[in-house]
Amino acid sequence: MSTRPRVAVIGTGGTISVDGRHSLDLYEYMDFGTRREIDEIVGRFPELSEFAEIDPVAFRLLPSSAVSAADWLDLVRLIHDIAAGPNAPDGFVITHGTATLEETAYFLNLTLKVPQTVVVTGAQRPLNALGSDAGPNLLCAVRVAAAEESQGLGVLVVFNEEIHGARDVTKTSTNRLQTFQSRDLGVLGYVDADGRIAIYRRPARRHAPGVEFDMSGLEDLPRVDICMTYAGADGASIRACADAGAAAVVMASVAPGVMTPDQNDAIDEARSRGVIIVQSTRSGSGRALRRAVMKDRSIVAADNLIPQKARVLAMIGLTVTRDSDRLQDLFDVY
Repeated sequence: MSTRPRVAVIGTGGTISVDGRHSLDLYEYMDFGTRREIDEIVGRFPELSEFAEIDPVAFRLLPSSAVSAADWLDLVRLIHDIAAGPNAPDGFVITHGTATLEETAYFLNLTLKVPQTVVVTGAQRPLNALGSDAGPNLLCAVRVAAAEESQGLGVLVVFNEEIHGARDVTKTSTNRLQTFQSRDLGVLGYVDADGRIAIYRRPARRHAPGVEFDMSGLEDLPRVDICMTYAGADGASIRACADAGAAAVVMASVAPGVMTPDQNDAIDEARSRGVIIVQSTRSGSGRALRRAVMKDRSIVAADNLIPQKARVLAMIGLTVTRDSDRLQDLFDVY
């Protein structure tokens, strides 16, 4: 009987699932490549079996730009079902496209209630590309998912031999292998070449599995849109989001958290219609603080969550409250 840990590898698509037309197809593979199911991907890398028994689980075969809230909800249900089954694995790896990988990882970090370590990974280069990072990233993710050192850290993103917390990590480069960075706070640890998992810090904000949100029974999430501030921006996009039925709008404002006069007028109109406003910044680093004027206008401060992460927390938070002060409490804790 094997003493190796068991890791379920759930495939959702993305670059890590694609063969390009040839080994130098590094940017048009998304248009002309061939997508592979997760069992075939795992089969490409027999080295995985040195660290764990691998259970490939097919879920979706999507570019991550096509991932929706409905896919997130289905993925959470799938992970919970597998974890509650008779042959529950010791850890999970989710393979995912890099474009929205950070959003999926943060959603899972806010909603999963399973004891196993869950790791999200992907690739910047397709499976058959010269210098592909698909195999190394998948191998590192499996090692982290199977390691005792990784337990209790929430959902993790493993990329380029680095271990990131789902809340902090973001994609910073279109094509470079070191694209995933945790700008404000840095990595949690590393996957060393000698096989060790080295952890140097632990997330302080609440994370899976100790979360309060219940996604069971939901088929979709409240609509939350993102609007950007830039020189001369008017309120057209904010009004359009309100007209489209947005329950909340996240402002990707100019740092440290300021909108144009026209946008502020549109925000007040949207607030009068019951639309929640969450203020983040477009800078990609640093905190958006809740000034007195924001509290008076019932605007929620996103802390150091970048706009796309603030949107994820707002979508989930709106399933439990539509009160701006209560939502602020959630942003202060998560």
